[in-house]
Amino acid sequence: MHKFQARSADPAIARPRRGRIALIGSLCGSLCLLAAACGGKYDVRGNEPDPEKVLAVHPGIDTRQQVSQLLGTPSTTSTFDPNTWYYISKRTEQYAFFDPDIIDQEVLVVKFDDGGLVSDMYIYGVEDGRVVEPVERTTPTYGQELTLMQQLIGNFGRFNTE
Repeated sequence: MHKFQARSADPAIARPRRGRIALIGSLCGSLCLLAAACGGKYDVRGNEPDPEKVLAVHPGIDTRQQVSQLLGTPSTTSTFDPNTWYYISKRTEQYAFFDPDIIDQEVLVVKFDDGGLVSDMYIYGVEDGRVVEPVERTTPTYGQELTLMQQLIGNFGRFNTE
């Protein structure tokens, strides 16, 4: 014979159990949000042509128009030589507030001769890149440096009150 214990109808006894369940539920929800926030964020930028279409470009045969139809418009052209087209793409991954890490980077260079035919093609990856360190010096300026007080006092008597 089994003994069954009847539940109490008193709501004061049932409240602590509900409070624990609500606390556990909110903690689980918070942990899920934290885990989702720490996940990596992927970012894809640029124009990465389809590899099969890149192989369809033949040096000495294809023209600018044919390359443009196959690969699309280039990301940029050379500043000093309009016969050089660049297709640049980059994929990065970023966790939370940290700096993004480069997963993949590719630069396809298409060069044309003076007649408008493809003369050469190159592909550069992340390993071919170079880190450029900016110079942190300042340009000297001539003249004198005035303090705030010298600037304020120097303005007295300069204005006409007519």
